[in-house]
Amino acid sequence: MHLLATCDIAMHLEVETPLLLMLRPRGDTGQRIISESCNFSHEVPVLEYTDIFGNLCQRLVAPAVEFEIHAEVTAEVAPGSLTAPGAHYVLVQNLPLDALTYLVPSRYCESDRFGNLTRDLIGNTLSGYDQVAQITDWVKSNVRYCPGSGDGQLGAEEVRQQGYGVCRDLAHLCIAMCRSVSIPARIAVGYLSRLEPMDLHAWFEAYVGGRWYTFDPTQSSLDNPRLVIAAGRDAADVAIYHQFGPLPITSSAVVSVEARPQ
Repeated sequence: MHLLATCDIAMHLEVETPLLLMLRPRGDTGQRIISESCNFSHEVPVLEYTDIFGNLCQRLVAPAVEFEIHAEVTAEVAPGSLTAPGAHYVLVQNLPLDALTYLVPSRYCESDRFGNLTRDLIGNTLSGYDQVAQITDWVKSNVRYCPGSGDGQLGAEEVRQQGYGVCRDLAHLCIAMCRSVSIPARIAVGYLSRLEPMDLHAWFEAYVGGRWYTFDPTQSSLDNPRLVIAAGRDAADVAIYHQFGPLPITSSAVVSVEARPQ
């Protein structure tokens, strides 16, 4: 399956503004980048680097203008996300070193507050993938997915109490609950085919059975193809851009995703 995706960002900037961008997709297992580009309305020097989570980033200073960014990618991806009911729980002492980061509390995933709730929920469920699936189903049933409702500052416990949120919020709650029972979990952001309304999307991945698996508490199934741009501990690690200085007078992003059979 080929996924063709674009993201257009427009900012009205009053002063020169340093930006950190995270718009280039990861070359992870399960997705092969065929072509990709990131272009700017004004010529600016760009420094490219990889962050500590393996995400591809760009550093630049945007001029005081109407500054536009156009990112596009064509990638070969799976027609849907792999599932593995029964995949085993991996003991902490056997986890790969790069998974350990995703076991501990982070800014929006205060996993140390969810141990009792999660243990009561999963009960005698088979350890590993089935536990993560049960957590995901519980969040789907108890927290309403409301696109456009988020303020970007809620932690997982606040989301649970509020009872609704955007995709990022529901992913944070699932991540916190997984980590509370020693299952590594991380947020992923990127493109999802046939998402309604269309936008950049967030979901989560859990490490069970010796690999990372995709879970999404906002979707009824994992059948639609998706492409990961970035992954990290929570949303603070995977913002598509950070700007430093006065906020733009206006800022908007438009996303388009099209899936085509090979």
